[in-house]
Amino acid sequence: MKKGRMMTVAGDAQQKIDSYLGRLRGRLRGVNEAEVREIVDELRSHILDKAAASEEARGEITPAAVEAALAALGPADELASQYMTDTLLARAEVSRSPVQILRSLFRWASLSVVGFFVLLGSVLGYFFGAVFILVAVAKLFHPQTAGLWLLPSAAGDSEISFRLGFGTVPTGGRDLLGWAIVPIGWLAGGGLVMLTTYVAVRFVRQYRRSLALPRS
Repeated sequence: MKKGRMMTVAGDAQQKIDSYLGRLRGRLRGVNEAEVREIVDELRSHILDKAAASEEARGEITPAAVEAALAALGPADELASQYMTDTLLARAEVSRSPVQILRSLFRWASLSVVGFFVLLGSVLGYFFGAVFILVAVAKLFHPQTAGLWLLPSAAGDSEISFRLGFGTVPTGGRDLLGWAIVPIGWLAGGGLVMLTTYVAVRFVRQYRRSLALPRS
């Protein structure tokens, strides 16, 4: 505790703290043990500090003071969910791996509308980035059919389509970029992946700051 003098903790008060932290620990599935211990230790210190602040004159932390501190934190399962989300987002922020980012965003999307739109934008960004790169690679193996094509549609007009080279090109189709799709695909695809990662990490960082989870 961050207090100038030691305070005793009533037996019932300690039981309430242990019970709350036990429920929270049980909900932290998927978080490694070292992180769980750190979270539990931070929360225990936070609870004692808050309870001690209201009971300093008595010299003892009472069950009522602990109840008030726990009520301010909210239900243990909801707080655990926030910690799990924060842990996943922190890993994504450090690793910058598209797989890790999407995994963390799926969890964030289940908690907020903002998270859903960040996930949607990231999925689209990574998808189109992957398409550009795949087409660039496919052009090396299917030079006559892979690329960015202008194809006739059933309605009588034309449509632009990426092709990976499988099957035959419909009659009247025209390869718009030819071999230029190889450098363009790599540059555009890699650029989209990096831009998507940058934007996603920026939103992740802002959201983590907004959580304002208890710290010791």
